[in-house]
Parts: sequence; structure tokens; C-alpha cells
Amino acid sequence: MIKEFKAGQLTVKIYPERRAMGNAAAAMISATLRRLLEQKEAVSIIFAAAPSQDEMLEALVKETGIEWSRVHAFHMDEYIGLPADAPQGFGNFLKQRIFDLLPFRTVNYIDGSGTEAACVKYGCLLQAHPADIVCMGIGENGHLAFNDPPVADFNDPLPVKIVELDEVCRQQQVNDGCFATLAAVPTHAVTLTIPSLLQAPHIFCVVPGVRKAMAVYDTIHQNIQPQHPSTILRNHSGATLFLDAQSSDQLSIQKKG
Repeated sequence: MIKEFKAGQLTVKIYPERRAMGNAAAAMISATLRRLLEQKEAVSIIFAAAPSQDEMLEALVKETGIEWSRVHAFHMDEYIGLPADAPQGFGNFLKQRIFDLLPFRTVNYIDGSGTEAACVKYGCLLQAHPADIVCMGIGENGHLAFNDPPVADFNDPLPVKIVELDEVCRQQQVNDGCFATLAAVPTHAVTLTIPSLLQAPHIFCVVPGVRKAMAVYDTIHQNIQPQHPSTILRNHSGATLFLDAQSSDQLSIQKKG
């Protein structure tokens, strides 16, 4: 059993537990991808790298009847300064969980060297293969990709930029078990900007877990503003937010249910 409602133009779906949420998200992504591949020669997808995406990615790679050889894969953000083989690297996360498991037409990794030239190059790749689908999460501070509240810009002129990570964002990486201490978390990253993410006609936002409950509440109830970056999803008619019982715990519809 699920609960479903609208928050502005955003569709919100609540599932009783995390695995059901991830499976449902993967099924909807796959259905959308199959439909797009009937209409277009190639499709581009941007993937987030985070533990919140684990169940969805695990289910997605098991889906059948998809011509992955017609899909361009991108990832949406990357730390600056990590060794190329660091397990915390978002490119490495996606390489292990999906990029090496499916025969994509192209896999396009963000250069974590932190140069402006690398940002421009990746922006050109996105322009050449505009995103059809974005698979994302929401941070504990409400960020989308690494667009934390201090740097989020709903009208950002850049497609890709270098950002300084705020402390809440960096602490989340410790909370997720990716780094042992806050000091070990990089202070800067490369991120796709909010306009780059929102230009995709289909957005699937997968947000499980109790630590995301307040960010989910803010997404639904706060004014749409960069101080709460994820609120902008309420302006996107093609966005769907997938929640489990824990991440939706603070929502009034869940409490009434």
C-alpha cells in the first residue's frame, strides 16, 4: 500500500519500507526509459551517487527490455581532491553499482580535478546530450546534487560549477559512513547546477531514511527558495518524490494515515 499526493506540481509517493520504495522507483524509471526509447534514437540519464540510491540502482540494473546501448550516462557531482581510486568518489560509486554493469552507449564522468576548464567541458557534454531523466536524492540540508543552501541558485547561469560544501553536507557524508571523520571529507566539489537538473523533463527523486525526514518536510512545506533548494521540485511537473515510512515521518499526511 502506498500513499500519494501532490505538492504543487511535484508528485509524492510514500511506501511502507525502503526496499519497496526503491523497487517502485526503478520500475517507474524503466517504464519512462522504454517509452522514451520508442520515441528517440538515444536517451540521456543523470545519476546521483549516494547510499539513498542503493535499492533503486540495484533494482534498475535487473530491469529487462531496455536497450542500454542507446543510453548516455552522466553523474551529477564529484568531490575535488580525492585520489582517483578513492571508494568515496561518486564516479567510483556509480561505476561499481551501475556504470560497469550495463552496456551504456557512453559513460561520462565528472573530472574531479577542480578546474574551470573541466567544468566547461562537462557542460558541453550535457549540452550535446541534454538530459531526459534525472535520478537524484535530497541532502539532509535540502541540497540537490551539491547545491547546498549557501550556493544554490535557481537561476544559475552555469551548467556546472565548483562549490564549497557546507558543514551539514559534509557531516552527512560521515553520517552515511562514507568518511570516518568530518576532517576527512573534502571541502569543495564539482556539481551540476539546479537549472541543469531541472531542465530534464523527468526527475525521479529517491529519499529514504529517518535522517532525511526534516529535509522532506521542508521540501513540501517551506517556501520555494534557495535556502531550501529541494523546494524547487514543487515547480516541476515531471518530478516524482519517492519516500519510505521513515523519511515521510514528519509529513502530516503520513501522521493522519
